[in-house]
Amino acid sequence: MDKFRYERPLIKKLESSMPNKFGMRTEYSPKTHIDGVAVADLIDKYGSPVFVLSEKTIRNNIRKARKAFETRYPKVQFAWSYKTNYMDAICRTFHQEGSWAEVVSGFEYDKALNNGVEGPKIIFNGPDKTDDDLHKAISNNSIIHIDHFDEFYAIKEIAASLNITAKVAIRVNMDTGIYPIWDRFGFNFENGQAWDALNKIMRSDVMELVGLHTHIGTFMLSPNAYSAAAYKLAELAIGIREKYNHEVSYIDMGGGFASNNTLKGGYLPGTDVSPSINEFAEAITSALINSNFRPDKLPLLILETGRALIDDAGFLLGSVLSNKRLSDGRRSTILDIGVNILFTSFWYDHKITPAQPFTQYTEETVLYGPLCMNIDVIREHISLPLLNKGDHVVIHNVGAYNMTQWMQFITLRPKIIMIDLEGKPHIIRESESLQTLLEVEFVPTHLEKFEL
Repeated sequence: MDKFRYERPLIKKLESSMPNKFGMRTEYSPKTHIDGVAVADLIDKYGSPVFVLSEKTIRNNIRKARKAFETRYPKVQFAWSYKTNYMDAICRTFHQEGSWAEVVSGFEYDKALNNGVEGPKIIFNGPDKTDDDLHKAISNNSIIHIDHFDEFYAIKEIAASLNITAKVAIRVNMDTGIYPIWDRFGFNFENGQAWDALNKIMRSDVMELVGLHTHIGTFMLSPNAYSAAAYKLAELAIGIREKYNHEVSYIDMGGGFASNNTLKGGYLPGTDVSPSINEFAEAITSALINSNFRPDKLPLLILETGRALIDDAGFLLGSVLSNKRLSDGRRSTILDIGVNILFTSFWYDHKITPAQPFTQYTEETVLYGPLCMNIDVIREHISLPLLNKGDHVVIHNVGAYNMTQWMQFITLRPKIIMIDLEGKPHIIRESESLQTLLEVEFVPTHLEKFEL
């Protein structure tokens, strides 16, 4: 008979604090498999830590989002937000599902071209477009969303030199009842900046105004804010029609929809407070349909949704390095996952579950990463069962931004795995090695030799 593992008796102070609507009890269940593949097998084969993405979840998410909007509005187009996760396998999955590309840098623009996206189906956003970037975008007939007047004048000059009419839109910032207003990007609606830009474009002989764009914020929890934004863009579009007899082709509502992650300091979990994709769809499409657009002249609705379509498709698997007691008596567990590869741990209280069966005993724990810096905290406090060295954990909802904002700091960045629709894992990005870094470093000859 196997000998039972000893677990010391635990005296635990009860903290009543404020209960949520489910009461005080916390339930756990181990996350032992992802899309039918054992977590232990993934770690054994690909190492720890390792990112794992579910192709099945990605495709289900984009299809659900398309259904939510297409059943409410006749013309809808999604454009995948490259900055959210620009792994080629991820981008091509969205492109296979019909999404265009939305990019915010020359690097991302080149990535979209390399992925086979045609120029007219690349939307170029952001305040940092170099002259070379603009030259390339205009030559490829891509849609450029103008962010500021300096960019307007650069486009005007480059388009004239190429003898090409540039397809442009403007980004509009506005008061939607959410504060602070994201007014650092684009032209303001309330103070007339937006109309200043539109008038300049409409009087230019080298630009064609094809649309209007807004992106009102990130991790938005209010569908009504999108309704307000859609009404204001509709007002601009109708004003352009009346003043210039010109119909804009599309209204681009940007992204920012919240995922089911839980924001730090949140009273209830994200699953309880984050609006569904149907709620966002209802708010946006109702505003456009109820505006003064002619029924036969409704513009194409473009959505640049990122986080809400991929966050829950990503997992980060890791292992316990050690346990120790802090000076105030709290239990701390050190993982091989640091904030350098889990940047969103600064924003979210990620759901974290053990990857193997465990006992009923839990204790309030601080989860640290392996980095030699005091801010390397994955969770400040979480109730977890007692984990031992070598045990595995799964961090949920990490598909957005972690693989684009991660840092090579102290530790090397790990592999990224995608599990396909048949349950087969694929390496979509190899882990880094010392050679990866040395390939881009150069040592001056006078520093090559030394004696100690």
